[in-house]
Amino acid sequence: MKVGLYLHVPFCRRKCAYCDFVSYPAATADTAGYVRAVQTEITRRGEAVRDRLTLAGLYVGGGTPTVLTADALAAILATVRRHFHWPENLEATVEANPETVCLSGLEKLRRSGINRISIGMQAAQDSLLAVLGRGHRFADVRAAVRAARRAGYTNLNLDLISGIPGQTLRDWRRTLAAALALEPEHIAAYSLEIPPGSVLAVRLARGELPAVPEEEAYEMFQTTREVLVKAGFEHYEIANFARPGYACRHNLIYWMNEPYLGFGPAAHSHWNGCRWANEKDPAVYAARLAAGEWPVAEREELDLVTQMGETMFLGLRLRRGVGREQFRRRFGLDLETVYGAGISRLKEQGLLEEQDGYLRLTERGLPVANVVFENFVGGAFCVSKPPSAGGAAVGAT
Repeated sequence: MKVGLYLHVPFCRRKCAYCDFVSYPAATADTAGYVRAVQTEITRRGEAVRDRLTLAGLYVGGGTPTVLTADALAAILATVRRHFHWPENLEATVEANPETVCLSGLEKLRRSGINRISIGMQAAQDSLLAVLGRGHRFADVRAAVRAARRAGYTNLNLDLISGIPGQTLRDWRRTLAAALALEPEHIAAYSLEIPPGSVLAVRLARGELPAVPEEEAYEMFQTTREVLVKAGFEHYEIANFARPGYACRHNLIYWMNEPYLGFGPAAHSHWNGCRWANEKDPAVYAARLAAGEWPVAEREELDLVTQMGETMFLGLRLRRGVGREQFRRRFGLDLETVYGAGISRLKEQGLLEEQDGYLRLTERGLPVANVVFENFVGGAFCVSKPPSAGGAAVGAT
């Protein structure tokens, strides 16, 4: 059986002004203890599964994974190899901030099996990077891309953020142009979300920074699509664009609601009809593993209604949408049986459409995707609660 694998490295050099992810300062963290603990979790999980699992995708995220030494990351990846089948063509990604990489480290990661790198560029203007609280300048992005290419990486993503306080549409066009000039195979272009209580939220509330008007944020979204599609990128997910053949395989596992295992503090897993999340605190996480326990903080059994709803709103993030036949094979029920009236209403509103057997967002539906997704959460759209479909659990073995 195939499974996605996610490794969470919860450490950063500094926390960005907009961040609410689980991350801790690397300078004061017990990173050696973290490495030992995550190796223990990987080993136990690999031994607990009856048949050796084949990796469908591997993603090392954070935090900033590259604040760890390349040797530490390589040691974790070697543990993965010992307990999971690592196919020759596996796409294995590591996230990196530009100021945390060097040629020798990237070469070591390449030899350990990493063949895709995702660099947090975010903006081309140093002034906007400062607003975000980033630890790099745009010159560091150029240097990181050069180092990655010299190290042999032929699959490179750049993360970009629109809607930064003070950012103009002209700024955003220049950021897109600067990113394209670096010739990445993939671009993830996100609209900034500012969590309550973050440094950026406080500064906006005090009037220290100008918020981007909603109309201009919409123009940035539309501009992203126009510029990147014209440049030869496929718009395959709401915020993701790829050269043909370079869609992120691991993230497709999430969007197609397929099984994955997460390792490390705060990592999430979706396996065999269950979802669970690990302890967030690295010390608590390590202590539970040292005591012979699983480091699980939360666990949820997913009923059929929940699984179908999540398959819908995750799948609708993809531009191709949700396949009717794939849904029927997976759950033993037709889309119309479960969501008929709701789908009809969204079609009448011009938010959903059919194409080649797939239900997908329309051009009108894209900017208000979250409104569409809300209709599938919690079974609100179900015609009636469908019968139990034993064996339909995601990842059932």
